[in-house]
Amino acid sequence: MRSIIRRLRHAATFKDLGPGLITGAADDDPSGIATYSQAGAQFGVNMLWTVVLTFPLMTAIQLISAEIGRVTGRGLAANMARVFPRRLVTLLVGLLFFANTINIGADLAAMGAAARLVLGWDQHLLTIAFAVLSLALQVFVPYHRYVRYLKWLTLSLFAYVAVVLIVRIDWAEIGLRTVLPQMSFNRNTLTVIVAIFGTTISPYLFFWQSAEEVEEEELNHAGALLDHPGDAPREFRRIRRDTVIGMFFSNAIAYFIILTTAVTLHQQGVTDIQTSSEAAEALRPLAGELTFILFSVGIIGTGLLAVPVLAGSVAYAIGESRGWKCGLENMPWEAAGFYTVLSLATLLGLAVDYSPLDPIKALFWSAVINGVISVPIMAAMMIVASRRHEMGNFIASPGQRILGWLTVAVMAAAAAAMLVL
Repeated sequence: MRSIIRRLRHAATFKDLGPGLITGAADDDPSGIATYSQAGAQFGVNMLWTVVLTFPLMTAIQLISAEIGRVTGRGLAANMARVFPRRLVTLLVGLLFFANTINIGADLAAMGAAARLVLGWDQHLLTIAFAVLSLALQVFVPYHRYVRYLKWLTLSLFAYVAVVLIVRIDWAEIGLRTVLPQMSFNRNTLTVIVAIFGTTISPYLFFWQSAEEVEEEELNHAGALLDHPGDAPREFRRIRRDTVIGMFFSNAIAYFIILTTAVTLHQQGVTDIQTSSEAAEALRPLAGELTFILFSVGIIGTGLLAVPVLAGSVAYAIGESRGWKCGLENMPWEAAGFYTVLSLATLLGLAVDYSPLDPIKALFWSAVINGVISVPIMAAMMIVASRRHEMGNFIASPGQRILGWLTVAVMAAAAAAMLVL
């Protein structure tokens, strides 16, 4: 009887999880997988410490973005438009659109490449199929149904945990190197560290989670916390649980991706992994056919999860900043501008697969842009979260402000290092 009750509680907890879990899982997209794989292949277990550092920083900034949406009943871009000059907000969301479009293209291409490795079909046709599937789900499936698919897609990321369980690992050495890495900080090392920070703490995640809190609020007819302050304790507990679990999930998977490639590819002298599909192919002879399939399936699953978040986040950002009607729960004719931006970002991303643009350079410059624009966006978000005019009595706590501004400082240093390297 107790086991049944325990299972029901676990099921209820999973059911309650939403924006935080999906945001965290979407962070481990094919572009992120490529970055983490390169870190593990090139430096072995000596890059595991970066994930330990990013977890509290990422959690703090995502908590703040979620609470802004839930408290005000407006997305992050809409709140920024009330505080900052319109030209500045337009510039920031324009850069976000550019970075996300390239990221979408790289993710779609990675999904097509991974599917080709498993099925042997034409990569371009598979890439188009994934783009059409992703776009169709966003446009024609109501949000309250679509979110169920997004939740279950997060399970595909456990493929990377399964890979670690298959190979032999010296866990004592892993624990030691997570805390005390053996590495010299040269130009190449700093580049990889900056790439990890940039792919982990990305601007599109801030806009997505804030907007999805608004979406959930409208779906449940709950109302903004400014208008219903009595709901705040319960809602903040839910947001904290959802976000902490989601960010832990994100960083744990990143940890296992680095660990997987460290104990397989790095140990075998394979140190130059440029894409997620290359990592999957390289694992085949080293860790077996099952490992290869699990890794490939994980790339496809997380891509299907991340592309809607990338496209949706920029649609929310542009739509909110322009005062348009936004939301995945609306039908296309009810929010034409929102769905136009969403579709355009996906289709332009698909065009990257057919362009002469080197996908590795595309990923690099996408990371550069994300690393740079994350700093002013996070700074703007911290200002919004600290203003009583917007947040009322629900301004960010002292602990949140400390961690939030620390995240801004760390990302500013990372962006500066990336620009001067």
